[in-house]
Amino acid sequence: MQRSLFKSIEGKKEVLNLYDEKLKALNLEVTSISVNTSFGETNILISGAENAPPIIVVHGSNGCAPIALETYHKLPSKFRVYAVDVLAQPNKSAEVRLSMKDASYGKWMNEIMQSLDVSNVTLAGFSFGGLVILKTLEYDESRVKEVFLSAPAYIVNGNPLKALFKIFIPMKRFIKTKNTRYIEKFLAQLFTDRDEFALRFLSSVFLNFTMDFSPVPLIKKERAQLIKTPISIFAAKHDLIFPGEKMIKRARTIFPSLKEAELLLNSKHVQNSEDNQYIEDKILATLKQ
Repeated sequence: MQRSLFKSIEGKKEVLNLYDEKLKALNLEVTSISVNTSFGETNILISGAENAPPIIVVHGSNGCAPIALETYHKLPSKFRVYAVDVLAQPNKSAEVRLSMKDASYGKWMNEIMQSLDVSNVTLAGFSFGGLVILKTLEYDESRVKEVFLSAPAYIVNGNPLKALFKIFIPMKRFIKTKNTRYIEKFLAQLFTDRDEFALRFLSSVFLNFTMDFSPVPLIKKERAQLIKTPISIFAAKHDLIFPGEKMIKRARTIFPSLKEAELLLNSKHVQNSEDNQYIEDKILATLKQ
């Protein structure tokens, strides 16, 4: 039997209570379903009209589907939104950790699209969600119409020493001491604007969940050049983890299907509500094309 990624039953309950709290606070009409994949049961939150164009939104590392729904809260007015709980993250999907080095995430997402019986799908993802989406395009892009990536993983990595001192050491110190000033330091490096729910949720996740600290790989140029799906990238200028200018420079050389690459000048890794709304408006604008 596989060992749980949650450190205790009580810890899992605490994290999932925060999940439910965020979902309730969205004031959206949401249906929850479970999709069986060869990697494990996947929880999906669905919002928006059944006959609206489909979009799948993918949250970042140590995140969950309600956070993705909040990030793109206007999309259900025009899209049928499927917010996926990524496997092995602090959410309601199976605790099965996939490899970032092989095609697993791409196969998993294609199985989800097949189970949902959707095609001509838009995909939108933040951070680690960007890696999931690019892996999907590498594996089989036939069901995908267009993708929008915000500060995505898998294109470039930042300076590991900066990440160590400014992000990982404060995180580890918080886990060891439970002193909130360390998580405040962590959040200040990553979040453009202060986020009270993120403070509470990540505090609980760091103390109650076994996180994956594997290095994030980079997409190979020869694989990127095979992708035909239109890609829009929104990179963050002050992103310590995936530096924006470096990302745009590489994206322009490796993706022939790059539709847009934009630098968010005032953004750290996690965008604020203004930048999220800007990205959301870009996604909504595709419906008028």
